[in-house]
Amino acid sequence: MPVPTTPIGRVLVTGGASGLGAAVVAAVAEAGGTPIVLDLRVDGVPEGTDAVAVDVTDTEATERAVREAAERHGGLDAVVTAAGIDKPAPIGGISSGDWERIVGVNLLGTAAVVRAALPALEATHGRVVTISSSLALKGVGDGTAYSASKFGVRGFSQALAAETAGRIGVTNIIPAGMRTAFFEGRTEQYKPGPDAQLIEPEYVANSILFALSQPAGCEIRELSIMPATEPSWP
Repeated sequence: MPVPTTPIGRVLVTGGASGLGAAVVAAVAEAGGTPIVLDLRVDGVPEGTDAVAVDVTDTEATERAVREAAERHGGLDAVVTAAGIDKPAPIGGISSGDWERIVGVNLLGTAAVVRAALPALEATHGRVVTISSSLALKGVGDGTAYSASKFGVRGFSQALAAETAGRIGVTNIIPAGMRTAFFEGRTEQYKPGPDAQLIEPEYVANSILFALSQPAGCEIRELSIMPATEPSWP
């Protein structure tokens, strides 16, 4: 007997102009859904896609952008919080501004988007997909801000799932390093080496769509996507 699936529908994607977010946008469109992009810059978003430039650390502007997107599209069926940044450095060598911005984008931005989207998602029994990291399972040196933010996203997701059980779905995605521009601009010591184990963002996007397409009453709470020989897990 075939397993029923849920149509993808209207999916708001933060960080949707590049990297994993862009892969999710492409996958949603290919599946017949309607992607809606929020990103700091949206010049790389495919033509015809609803895209709004917003800094997710600006809570008021972010919440307004989410509400207005829901109004334009007559609701939302899902939110994917793929916006994320990092600037690795020893804790004594990173400025307080950079440390706080990493947490602001990765954790507080995630919470702002979800809070604003919650009424629309509850109306459709929609889903939230948050993005943490393999560094939300095991912290590493020179990554205090990033690990703190991603541990926070994972905890936030678990608490949100408990709080909204039966009203919306919540899935936390835990990817290892991906082959994206995320590592550009770093000094060589913080860039993946030539033998680094990286996965394609499209693989992670496929997992996100799998979570979004589950039938009503079934939720995937957490998914780890890693290379077969990933050294940092478990």
